[in-house]
Amino acid sequence: MTTMPDTAAETRRSTVTGPSGVPLAVYSAGDPARPTVLLVHGYPDTHTVWDDVAADLAADHQVVRYDVRGAGGSGRPGPVRDYRLDLLADDLFAVAQAVSPDRPVHLVAHDWGSVQSWEAVTTPGAEARIASFTTVSGPCLDHVGHWQRRRALRPTPRHLLQLANQMAHSWYIAAFHVPVLAPALWRFRLARRWPTLLRVVEGVPERAGHPQPTLAEDAVHGIKLYRANMLPRVLRPRSRPTRVPVQLVTLTRDNYVRPALNEDLERWAPGLRRRTMDTGHWAALLVRGPELAALVRSFATEREPAPQDAPDAAS
Repeated sequence: MTTMPDTAAETRRSTVTGPSGVPLAVYSAGDPARPTVLLVHGYPDTHTVWDDVAADLAADHQVVRYDVRGAGGSGRPGPVRDYRLDLLADDLFAVAQAVSPDRPVHLVAHDWGSVQSWEAVTTPGAEARIASFTTVSGPCLDHVGHWQRRRALRPTPRHLLQLANQMAHSWYIAAFHVPVLAPALWRFRLARRWPTLLRVVEGVPERAGHPQPTLAEDAVHGIKLYRANMLPRVLRPRSRPTRVPVQLVTLTRDNYVRPALNEDLERWAPGLRRRTMDTGHWAALLVRGPELAALVRSFATEREPAPQDAPDAAS
């Protein structure tokens, strides 16, 4: 891991290269001796979407963010196959190992950051590297596949309404599979209007630092996340339980991940903690960041070992 100072942002900027050779831009703040919180962003964002949450948590944690492959300052692989969930999970573990080699991290993720984090926490043995997982607006795609199957096999009026409601809010996924269309929309229209759309739809004020100037390219490359993973995982879901403690933060005004999609989750995450925020998909981070940080802090603190039980870094 190579490091260079970024005094303007009061962060430590570094580069971590995962097992597949993609360089990842990593941004750390806070005391490295403190417990580490690892924040993973979604689509079409970069690490800057976490600015408010990170600033709050850095008071008593080491806070680490990174641009996922295809976004921001990280490498941008070309082939769709290079955006598979198993490779994204490898990236996550590589960052966790680099920034906190002797202590498991507290993982917090949003949107596609959460989708790939589910891949990590459902990997056997993940509990050795991940002390807790707070998931916001990003389900495990395998869990979604099982969720859909159970409702299709038991087509009660309630189940059919849930399926129809989620499908109506997932319209963009089909659009992302249409060649040429989505990349062209991002490059020639959506990227310029993105701050305005967030303000109109979710009440997010336009702000410095978000989105980054790389938004158009980030969004175009990020489409490969959908094309590499959605159909294979949802149509052929695997059994993906986890032993990592999970906190689910449901956003009641989320226009993309409806609350019903979080039903049945205790089947995969025993002891699941459920929390609710009455806000929208991006507003949870960009408007109500301190509130989300408080939920993360409480859950992470409860899952930190007592001082006498903490692992001895010298051993």
